Amino acid sequence: MSHSFNTVALIGKYQSPDVAGAVLSIASFLRERGLAVWIEQGTASSIGLVGEFATVTYDEIGAQADLAVVLGGDGTMLNTARRLSEHAVPLVGINQGRLGFLTDIPRKEALSKLAEILDGRYVEEARTMLDAEVVRGGQRVFHTLAFNDVVVNKGDLGRMIEFDLSIDGEYVYTQRSDGMIITTPTGSTAYALSANGPILHPTVGGIALVPLCPHALTARPITLPDSCRIEIELLSPHDARIHFDGQTRFDAHAGDIVRLTRSPKVVRFMHPEGYSYFAMLRGKLHWSATPRLP
Repeated sequence: MSHSFNTVALIGKYQSPDVAGAVLSIASFLRERGLAVWIEQGTASSIGLVGEFATVTYDEIGAQADLAVVLGGDGTMLNTARRLSEHAVPLVGINQGRLGFLTDIPRKEALSKLAEILDGRYVEEARTMLDAEVVRGGQRVFHTLAFNDVVVNKGDLGRMIEFDLSIDGEYVYTQRSDGMIITTPTGSTAYALSANGPILHPTVGGIALVPLCPHALTARPITLPDSCRIEIELLSPHDARIHFDGQTRFDAHAGDIVRLTRSPKVVRFMHPEGYSYFAMLRGKLHWSATPRLP
């Protein structure tokens, strides 16, 4: 599908000295192309660009921007994706962080790749999200979205927690462990990967469950269809902490149920032509790299 980009919003990582120059450079480039340039108000304030360009809220970006350009690392993209999920604004990621699984355009190529996208030479991709809620005594006490993962863990406790896992209302098992990672395909290359979880291609309709230090040698990650409903019930006397994309958290108590389903909302990415998921993995995970000699 071809898009006409007239209004472009810039969103940068707060309190990062490297982002200020990049935002200003890209804003000037976009203005020279005759586009309306907006800068998210927190970004503008943190890098001292208030007054030079129009500053707007996330709600205004969602309602009226044709494209949002995110400068930062994966954490910045995760935050932006959740905040704009109601509006499905296409996102472009420019890497100012470390790995950059989600911000795939290198900073040195930002202007040339943005020009390609603005000229209509891009690949559009939709990524799934998780709808997450915590139920206590039959009432919902917390609700949010997660783009990468939801992690139920022991929090500050120096011991394991215990919980029941149910899928679509069917009891699956009781597990004693440090917790569980519930990940989307996007999040499968994040925390879940470090816990020996599977890598899921973004087009796979799946949700992976990855145990954290389970107290059973037979406990293994499992990939489920993303049409299912996942429930984790904390068993007494254990409390737990629930993390959503590593940026939002909720302290849960024994008896609470964490309920997860695929969200109807998606995150839309715009990649330059020639983007390859496998090339990204090859580069970020150093596949095919020559082994280091001792």
